[in-house]
Amino acid sequence: MPMIADPFTPAAPEDPASKAQPPALALRERNKLDKRDRIRTAATELFSSQGYANATLREIALHAHVGLGTLFNYAEDKRDLVFLIFNRELGDLTDAVLAAPAHGDALLDQLIGIFGTHYGFFGARIELSRILLQELTFYSQGKHAGEFQNIRLRLIAGIESRVAAAQAAGQLVTTEPAELIARLLFFVYSAAVRWWIAAPQPDADQGIAELRRLLRMQMVGLAAAGTPPAPPSTSTGGV
Repeated sequence: MPMIADPFTPAAPEDPASKAQPPALALRERNKLDKRDRIRTAATELFSSQGYANATLREIALHAHVGLGTLFNYAEDKRDLVFLIFNRELGDLTDAVLAAPAHGDALLDQLIGIFGTHYGFFGARIELSRILLQELTFYSQGKHAGEFQNIRLRLIAGIESRVAAAQAAGQLVTTEPAELIARLLFFVYSAAVRWWIAAPQPDADQGIAELRRLLRMQMVGLAAAGTPPAPPSTSTGGV
């Protein structure tokens, strides 16, 4: 006959040590995150103090107190490290600015509200941002490439939704797809921010003011006499 527990007999107290011990998986995950943060911090410090070209992976591993083999688990090369440094903050910034209330009703003001935040972000860390903007053009392979590409696509999608709203409100008369227009506007920003940050002493306010002029010219158009209108686009491809 199975034994039935006496309800009047107090249960044996739990061993406090058994509660204090975290699951092995959680502990390993915390160790991984700790190493990732140490590598990220070490790369930031050495790229800033020694320059991107001079800092070596071996020095970064030593500075982070990890083995070189461990570092390669988190980044394939120095370019990968740049995106390890930026992805988390850039992703949070992009999501926050897209979720924020619109900067006015005009599409141009909304775009400046979005892109201007990125100018401020890059302007606060000029040297590292120059490395990022130099390296990202063809960054499609690497441990952090997918995350970065996703951030960029979220930004373009946010612009697309604002373009579609502007088209519906009659602010834009073009019948081109909102996705294609969003990419065009992103391309203007992408080139302008590189031009701006390459200056000896880039000033965020001046850069944003010039971007506003460029975007305004883009929206007004530069129609040349005798230029035939472009045929309707059927492209729906991504970036």
